[in-house]
Amino acid sequence: MSTSTIERVQTPRLVCERLQPHHLPELSTLLLDPRVAATTWPRPDPPTPADLAASLEAKVDHWQRHGFGMWLARDRETGEMVGRGGLQYTFVAGVNEIEAGWAIVPERWGAGLGTELAQACVEVAFQQLGLLRIVAFALPHNVASRRVMEKAGFSYDREIVHAGLPHVLYLLAPPRR
Repeated sequence: MSTSTIERVQTPRLVCERLQPHHLPELSTLLLDPRVAATTWPRPDPPTPADLAASLEAKVDHWQRHGFGMWLARDRETGEMVGRGGLQYTFVAGVNEIEAGWAIVPERWGAGLGTELAQACVEVAFQQLGLLRIVAFALPHNVASRRVMEKAGFSYDREIVHAGLPHVLYLLAPPRR
């Protein structure tokens, strides 16, 4: 991975840029897709456009307050939006943590982009931000996301309840020197 700044991260196939308000139409295409919402939205009813606008506003604010956050991921060759991912503060299993998260457009599932995005999160977390650990979590039946976590170096920790739903929690700390 080549990283010029935390706000713009490049991997072999992705260019990830800091989320901005003008990304709402592209994010809506991704996050309103029922296949994606089924794994990323914490409520029984699907997200509305207003929900996504509020979520994006919170993610833009996260960048302003913490100096890191979620990116919009684009295909390096075409410039097409292929996902969203990055690092953000979250409250999970009764603890404030920094979460690595990702979502890829369904048309590109199985191509390894989720793993590439997760690995970018890991590199930024430990090499640039100097974090001591990060977490990732998913619904127990989301086998693809669990595989991404494992490929990115996360280890299964335990089952938890998050947003009123069962989840599996994975942890990752940098290698000891």
